[in-house]
Amino acid sequence: MKTDETDRKLLTLLRENARRPVADLARALGLARTTVQARIERLENTGVIEGYTLRASAASRPPLQATVLISIEPRSGPEVLARLRGLSGVEVVHTTSGRFDLLAQVVAQTTTELDDTIDRIGEARGVKSSESLIHLATKLDRTT
Repeated sequence: MKTDETDRKLLTLLRENARRPVADLARALGLARTTVQARIERLENTGVIEGYTLRASAASRPPLQATVLISIEPRSGPEVLARLRGLSGVEVVHTTSGRFDLLAQVVAQTTTELDDTIDRIGEARGVKSSESLIHLATKLDRTT
């Protein structure tokens, strides 16, 4: 579905606060409340908006985060992904271009737990090599 500039502004406002009343959204966009409500329903019905979720504060997230860059053997992707799905500390996995094949976002409560998860990733059958980057401080996060 094609979105216009007004849809993009509406989506930005909803990302900031998905519980914001439609009347407030309408005022911010300079539109009628019914128009904004219709746009939200259209965005939901066409799948642009898949749902609404809880945005947890940094205090509720595990204190340690890492990015693990993974090189895998040819045709071992499904097996490696199955192993990564089985590791509770692995939150997100992306395929990548370049020197590494996969990028895994890992979280942990302790350094021992983080070390164990990273070790288990490296030991997975089909993994050629991995490189870990421990997150120290967040300077910019537009996902929250």
